[in-house]
Amino acid sequence: MASPLPPIPPPPLLSFSSTTVTRRSLLFSSTLAAAPLSSSSLSPPIDTTITDRVFLDFSLCPTYFRSTTNPNPSTKNAAAADSPLCSDPAPLGRLVLGLYGNLLPLTVSTFKLMCTSSSYKNTVVHKIFPGQFFQAGRQGRDREYGEVHLRPNLEFPRNTETVDSKAFLLKHSRAGVVSLCLSENDDDDEVKLNSDYRNVEFLITTGPGPCPQLDNNNIVFGTVLEGLDVVTSIASIPTYKPSERIRQLNDLAEFFGDERAQKGRTLWNRPLKTVYISGCGELQVARPSLSPTLP
Repeated sequence: MASPLPPIPPPPLLSFSSTTVTRRSLLFSSTLAAAPLSSSSLSPPIDTTITDRVFLDFSLCPTYFRSTTNPNPSTKNAAAADSPLCSDPAPLGRLVLGLYGNLLPLTVSTFKLMCTSSSYKNTVVHKIFPGQFFQAGRQGRDREYGEVHLRPNLEFPRNTETVDSKAFLLKHSRAGVVSLCLSENDDDDEVKLNSDYRNVEFLITTGPGPCPQLDNNNIVFGTVLEGLDVVTSIASIPTYKPSERIRQLNDLAEFFGDERAQKGRTLWNRPLKTVYISGCGELQVARPSLSPTLP
């Protein structure tokens, strides 16, 4: 008779120390495997070095601007550029802007030339969106109404950055962001048809929160370094807000293709008092610096 088989011995128990080492090894190896796939290692940081500084002085007229007719049409643009928009303006203060010349050299060079040539001087802030941003630098057919008129003796480069995807990387994430208007641009249609047309309209975010609707549609090229209190003052100016009935009639007119609907919208969010750029120019930068970290 065959003898019974001996019982199978149980496998040896792993010690606590060996189990701990194995888990740590797994975690360490998984960390090493994931590190090369991080987004920070794949995309280089955005160069927000401030290469240039400019200033914009703002003033306020007590009522909405109404121009007087210049008897000499050939000189009215030049005269308007050197004349304040009202007889008793109240100064609001100065904005000092830092510009990202390494990231967006064409946009920055055009904006800086507009400031150093006083092309923005005596032009209005034509739109204010409370809690979001305000716009300035609109081009119209007549400088007499506080709109920008590009001087023929200035040579502005054609801005190819408006079609470069790398120009749209920065976001409108806080107050004090300076951006070139593209989707928000409302220059006169006849001006845009000119072969020498250059877009110089800009916006500045007023806060308190971000403006994600502006992202990927407008080019952020600078930031407010000094004067956020001035930005707040401009944002607090009352604006024209159409009633709900006017909005509905405007939508109906647009549905039927009435061109007056778009013209009517140009009055929306227009400040009820004239705020304008009373002075502008360049400030020297001793050494380029990185953009300040703001919340």
